[in-house]
Amino acid sequence: MRGPVRSPTGFFTGGYSLRPGRRSTVTAIRTLLMAGLCGALFWIVWIYANGLRDPRYLDGWLLVGGMVAQLLFHIAVKRGGQTPKSLGRWRTFHILLGYGLIAAFLSHSDFSLPETNLEWALWTAFFVVTLSGALGTYLSWSIKTRNGIGDGLNPERIQVRREEIARDLHAAATRPSQVPDHLQLPALPYDAWILDFYANHLRTFVQTPQHLTAHVFGSQRHLKVLTDEIDILIGYVDGAGKDKLAVIRNLVVEKDRLDHAHVHLGLLKGWLYIHVPVTYALVVLTVLHGFVAYAFSSGAW
Repeated sequence: MRGPVRSPTGFFTGGYSLRPGRRSTVTAIRTLLMAGLCGALFWIVWIYANGLRDPRYLDGWLLVGGMVAQLLFHIAVKRGGQTPKSLGRWRTFHILLGYGLIAAFLSHSDFSLPETNLEWALWTAFFVVTLSGALGTYLSWSIKTRNGIGDGLNPERIQVRREEIARDLHAAATRPSQVPDHLQLPALPYDAWILDFYANHLRTFVQTPQHLTAHVFGSQRHLKVLTDEIDILIGYVDGAGKDKLAVIRNLVVEKDRLDHAHVHLGLLKGWLYIHVPVTYALVVLTVLHGFVAYAFSSGAW
């Protein structure tokens, strides 16, 4: 029996799955399970309120417990030493727990807007953490889906591979085609056409990251324009030229994938400077909110 393989599309499953059909089934099951757990939370809070108890203490402590678990994830990632499989499971738990905390927060706030400055600060911090968490999940998923790469990719590896592609593409474009000795005919200017295309369209493209804005929004129009031009040129050259352009086309596609990873890794790094500090600020505000809530409930204030 085949074991799990790394899947770039399984952000719900921590990146591990079996086959596409099985992966979709697992994702659907986990989505339904998460929806059921959120529904169960609302039902338990409703039962608790009908027992003439203040449900805010129940879902409030659930929020505290969930936030502690989320902090444990940050600590585990910071310490390092996890295997990719263990890190994927931690990430899956972190994401799914985040969805549950959204339900707990809505329940705790009774689906109403805050009234005090402290409550507004809590709302704002929770909103930023949730939004940045969703953005981080998308960025991580997008890198793996668009590039078929795992967690080991970093800017240094991207730079090294970009330089390799630039050398390979230059060599492919400038290498002269071999004319068979038995053909005593002047060669057609296929190599000149390819070299001219390289000089006008590809030299700058392979040297530095390109189309950064398009990669932010996931657009591939620039790549389609470039590959369409290569495909058109393929129709006008001989067999050796076709082989050369096929190599060039593959290198262009790989370079574009590296640019996409470069942009999203940069966004992912910048995202951490928002998500992590605001998460710790939210924990501090939650502790302060707890002190205030219990102080008012005991009549101290």
